[in-house]
Amino acid sequence: MINSMNWLKKNLFNGWFNSALTVVCLYIVVKFGGGLIQWLFIDSVWEGTSQTCRQADGACLVFIKEKFLFLLFGFYPREFIWRPVTAVLLFCLLLFLSMNKKFWSKKLIYSWLISFVIMAILLRGGVFGLTQVDSEKWGGLPLTLILATVGLIFSYPLGIFLALGRRSKMPIIKTFSVIYIEIIRGVPLISVLFMSSVVFPLFLPEGMVINKVLRAQVAIIMFVSAYMAEVVRGGLQAIPKGQYEAAQALGLGYWQSMVKIILPQALRIVIPPTVNTAIGMFKDTSLVIIIALFDLMYTTKASLQDPNWLGFTLEAYVFVACIYFIFCFSMSRFSQRLEADIKSRQEH
Repeated sequence: MINSMNWLKKNLFNGWFNSALTVVCLYIVVKFGGGLIQWLFIDSVWEGTSQTCRQADGACLVFIKEKFLFLLFGFYPREFIWRPVTAVLLFCLLLFLSMNKKFWSKKLIYSWLISFVIMAILLRGGVFGLTQVDSEKWGGLPLTLILATVGLIFSYPLGIFLALGRRSKMPIIKTFSVIYIEIIRGVPLISVLFMSSVVFPLFLPEGMVINKVLRAQVAIIMFVSAYMAEVVRGGLQAIPKGQYEAAQALGLGYWQSMVKIILPQALRIVIPPTVNTAIGMFKDTSLVIIIALFDLMYTTKASLQDPNWLGFTLEAYVFVACIYFIFCFSMSRFSQRLEADIKSRQEH
């Protein structure tokens, strides 16, 4: 009890401003929280039809149950729906294992590589007796996870090289890195996606076609890598000059000093902004809707166009918001645990 009171005093009532803010927040929760709980759980409709929902005062959870597969997997053929379901479950399992430090090893890296191949085979098909499904029919949660995960995996190392290039003493490399970073950061992601989907194909030889998902993926990687580069550059600038001098005194070359001394320290420092950029990228994948890719937000929008289920917009977007929240909150909590673990190691 005493510990709880101390925690409340330290975190919620520390000074007049925090106390006032806590009271205001409590008022908002009490004012609107009860109504939300009643709408979502007490008065909600779990069985029936759209007409039953229209006569009720609560949320129409029948709509979520009716459109569940479409919301998550879009237009993927229903007779093969087990394939994207298996791919998503495999991804979530690896994500859970990756968040636990006791599983960190080379085996986990190999598991991710093998799993990406398995997920690609499951979604695409065409081998091992699996019927081929064109990427045009991929959609929902699998497509969102692919765009976000692959985008992060490739944009992070590319961002590191761009950050090193921007700090390079070689004029050509530095100029290229600065121009690339500033141009990409100076335009919205929508413009980059539009260029990859509409403008880029105009420059291809006649008859040559590049997959739309691949073009969107490359655009996301190019865009996010510029922001990752600035995040990493901030970490490099935070490293004391003495660390660089110590590496030189040990006789280490440029790449040896970067890989063994500078980058490990810099990347630890920038864990919070790196995760922030990753979370932003995960949410920004919804912008692929402008190039007609059926991501999670697109399938949500399309589900609301069914004439039998018009008017249940709030239920649909609350459902998809919960999915985004689960993934983003998990990434945030993981970064906090990682920071705390690194800090405890440094203290000991």
